[in-house]
Amino acid sequence: MTQTTEITFKAKGISLSEIGAVKLREYLKEQEADAAIAGLRIGVKGGGCSGFQYQLAFDQQRENDIVFDNDGLKLLVDPKHLAYVDGSEIDYVESLQGAGFEINNPNTVASCGCGTSFQIKEEETEPVSAL
Repeated sequence: MTQTTEITFKAKGISLSEIGAVKLREYLKEQEADAAIAGLRIGVKGGGCSGFQYQLAFDQQRENDIVFDNDGLKLLVDPKHLAYVDGSEIDYVESLQGAGFEINNPNTVASCGCGTSFQIKEEETEPVSAL
């Protein structure tokens, strides 16, 4: 029996910038990962000086994941995390501090100076139910 996921709000989705898509495709190719089941997982965890921290990982699709397809690339989100990152764009940036994926999250109301933690509006922090 397959378990389904119910989203309790209308999701805006998560997207990749053009350079984010290029870099994700390059990484998956280097890892010889099957793009049909592998992608970039976007999540959050409590912590940091602003309340939440992003978690990004290359991973395989799981049974209850909400999957956003961006030109054949999968962005994977656990239903419990979607409310925190919905509407975000995943970009890839190169700077003096290094290079990597960056989340441009429209739900953020505050973030720390180093950019690793964030805070969102209180009414938007209710977890999404998963069935």
